[in-house]
Amino acid sequence: MILRVGLTGGIASGKSTAARLFRDRGCIVIDADAVVRDLYRPGEPGYRALVATWGDRVLDSNGEVDRRALSRIALSTPEGAAYLNSLTHPLVIERQNRLMIEISARHSDRSTIVIVEATLLIESGGKSRYDRIVVVDLDPSVQLQRAVDRGMSADEVERRRSRQMDRWARVAMADYVIRNDGGLAELEAEVERVQERLKEDLRALREGTFK
Repeated sequence: MILRVGLTGGIASGKSTAARLFRDRGCIVIDADAVVRDLYRPGEPGYRALVATWGDRVLDSNGEVDRRALSRIALSTPEGAAYLNSLTHPLVIERQNRLMIEISARHSDRSTIVIVEATLLIESGGKSRYDRIVVVDLDPSVQLQRAVDRGMSADEVERRRSRQMDRWARVAMADYVIRNDGGLAELEAEVERVQERLKEDLRALREGTFK
């Protein structure tokens, strides 16, 4: 038996670090971006969909998907981003569902928490696919500074934020919120706090009292 948990947050929110901390504490974590990378490999469904739509303009000299070129071509407008998502999200969801089935089969003799880390998890209809939604949230000014520290321009941060769900709308969809305005120690405490709640949910699921 598995508890399906969706973990999300805005750009530079720290959700990948939170996912790593959950993994370190024994949770199984599925990285949606890693799933996308697999789907973009030559011969995979995502690769075929991209080439059928944009041709070799999105490929590098080795015939592999050039993520930078894809971003430049498909993500330059909100319409392009929406279209790319319409191509890839169903494939990602199908692959994630398959992974969930495989994990559930491997852990049929015990209960475990499976966390899917994804940026557009809620936007792609994730609320209905998971038992619990966890959102990593932080002050927008801290978020901007962290993104800039990673090498992004302020304009790029704002462009990406504009394509994501409004902060408070995302928080409103959460079952649990992890605050990440501080340092690593504070984030570790937040992850521990939320994991204890998820363990309670897992027990309730096992006992048939989960709501």
